[in-house]
Amino acid sequence: MAALDLPPDPGAVQDVSLKDALAERYLSYALSTIMARSLPDVRDGLKPVQRRLLFAMRELRLDPASGFKKCARVVGDVIGKFHPHGDQAVYEALVRLAQDFAVRYPLVEGQGNFGNIDGDNAAAMRYTEARLTAVAEALLAGLDQDMVDFRPTYDGSEHEPVVLPARFPNLLANGAAGIAVGMATSIPPHHVGEICDALLHLIKHPQARADKLAELVPGPDFPTGGVLVEPRQSVIEAYKTGRGSFRLRAAWQKEEGKRGTWQIVVAEIPYQVQKSKLIERIAELLGEKKLPLLADVRDESAEDVRLVLAPKNREVDAEVLMEHLFRLTDLETRVPLNMNVLDANNRPGVMGLREVLRAFLDHRHEVLRRAAKHRLAEIARRLEILDGYLIVYLDIDKVIRIIRREDEPKPALIKAFKLSEVQAEAILNMRLRNLRKLEEMEIKQEHDRLKKEQTGLRGLLKDEDKRWAAIANEIREVKKSFASGKDGKRRTRLADPPPAVEVALETLVEKEPVTVICSAKGWVRAMKGHVAADQDLQFKEGDGPRFHLHAETTDKLLVLGTNGRCYTLACDKLPGGRGHGEPIRLMVELGEAEDVAQMMAFKGGRKLIFAAGDGRGFIAPEDEVVAGTRQGKIVLNLPAGVEAVTFAVVPEGADHLACIGVNRKLLIFPLADVPEMTRGRGITLQKHKQGGLSDVRAFKLKEGLVWRNAQGEFRETALRDWVGARAQAGRLPPKGFPRSNKFDNG
Repeated sequence: MAALDLPPDPGAVQDVSLKDALAERYLSYALSTIMARSLPDVRDGLKPVQRRLLFAMRELRLDPASGFKKCARVVGDVIGKFHPHGDQAVYEALVRLAQDFAVRYPLVEGQGNFGNIDGDNAAAMRYTEARLTAVAEALLAGLDQDMVDFRPTYDGSEHEPVVLPARFPNLLANGAAGIAVGMATSIPPHHVGEICDALLHLIKHPQARADKLAELVPGPDFPTGGVLVEPRQSVIEAYKTGRGSFRLRAAWQKEEGKRGTWQIVVAEIPYQVQKSKLIERIAELLGEKKLPLLADVRDESAEDVRLVLAPKNREVDAEVLMEHLFRLTDLETRVPLNMNVLDANNRPGVMGLREVLRAFLDHRHEVLRRAAKHRLAEIARRLEILDGYLIVYLDIDKVIRIIRREDEPKPALIKAFKLSEVQAEAILNMRLRNLRKLEEMEIKQEHDRLKKEQTGLRGLLKDEDKRWAAIANEIREVKKSFASGKDGKRRTRLADPPPAVEVALETLVEKEPVTVICSAKGWVRAMKGHVAADQDLQFKEGDGPRFHLHAETTDKLLVLGTNGRCYTLACDKLPGGRGHGEPIRLMVELGEAEDVAQMMAFKGGRKLIFAAGDGRGFIAPEDEVVAGTRQGKIVLNLPAGVEAVTFAVVPEGADHLACIGVNRKLLIFPLADVPEMTRGRGITLQKHKQGGLSDVRAFKLKEGLVWRNAQGEFRETALRDWVGARAQAGRLPPKGFPRSNKFDNG
């Protein structure tokens, strides 16, 4: 007897690899995040939680003409009937729909504390109240006319719309933002009037190019205003591809005061920038003395934003001051564009401006077609009833007799007047006062009106051009309703990209004297003021002094590594004098086996002589060795086993070069023998049988050679015995020369 194929035991343990189990569950989670949480639908521009909020409020009859209800009641209905998630997350979604600084056209009208542009949170939902706005009403209009599909809620007890009819182009008008698994969306808000113009153009010209549509939708329109300064070609390219970003600046003006004084007033800040954090950042920069042109910042905001920026003095250039602030603070931001949305088939993808507009029009076309069919079915049912009324009105007395005499009048009416079940039921439910002659005339008028409407709807369904004309009329009504009046004006101004303003580094940092100290183990710090070299300084245990130089906070620091690379550090970025500083290796890419050979303050326009331990070197322009990255710039090409030794300034008018070796041999020769280059090995400056080159110095021969040791500064003018030809070995230096074999060993 063959074995029966029994279903698997649901309680049986199945062997599944961990990899397969994780992949299956993670994929389910990812799809749920993408399709049911984070990405908006291209048709109504809403995420599921937003759609459920609006639908729940509609069910509670919170239309714009009705009173408010507690937000807790709304949130309770949403999580109890449609959205099985946390109440706080649902309330945050509700709050954002009501914030006029977060959405361009609020969908919820709030009463109570719904947060502010400073970043303060809304009050608890038990204290706040809400109702729908006219924009939300436009999104929901027609839900009871079979315009969209409904699906069962999560527990199957009720039904909810899959998508809203959306007479209002919400996706572009209010934008969207969300992060899913492996993808994200970021759509800034736009002006509904411009969107409507683009929709009307696309209806008239279905093959319209993205360039033309980008002319009609020139850029986002943020609820907080600001000035859009993105280059036009970049805006067009972003709308073509659906990806890009927009450069947004705060709107400001110069306000004149008494006696030639003035101040800057910022009235509009960039989108999603919290005013309180912006002020904190400016105050922080003031405290760090990184805004030398700014004296103070004040928040004089009431209902409108008003940030007052006071300059240090009346001679300050307002444009330069604002350029500093734009570079260092969120008074200028970049707003991303990533139109990653769900299409009509619930598939995620990035769409360009044309595809988004086309998807909205196709949705409205389908909504119109379904609404027409639904209305035709309603008219057919009503005409059937009216036809029955008109039949019985011809002999109303007979109808009364049948109803009075028959135990079952319905079948008798159907037989006597050849009525349908629906007609007979309607006649039996008719009130006596409707039997007036006047009522018969009204029925005939309604019958004629419905027949005319029926003919028009049938023609609409048969003629696509008529349907698009009807959609165009709807779009014009939307534009008239929401793009007019004070609130309907564009808030974000469009401007040409600002010209590149060259801002000198010294204007960014307040100029103050500092002393740069670098220890023998490479710990660097900058102490305030010009500290004397003989002052008692603290170092880490086992460490000691090495480099000690005076500079300004506006200076750059040139650092030569033993690897032949030249690094550049900003003196104002060096750690302060309190403590032992920080390892210079954390600031530049200097290997563990490499060290600092020399450092000096950059002045610009000078000549430097570079020298390596093998006695080779050359002269290089100071401006050519400045590095722009942590990796530094290669100046000396060094063979294996050779290290860079030093670099030194070539003074104006210098004519000779002095070289001192580790073997304590001094050689002086004409500086004209040393070539100038920007990178290389150079030529041999001095030969060494043992050891290598220790230090070099360029000087004027007639003024003598100067060196410094612990006892002070010395000058030697009788140098005939040490002057020779380049690449010679030299001879022992004059009496009193430092034992360190360095020209500067104070």
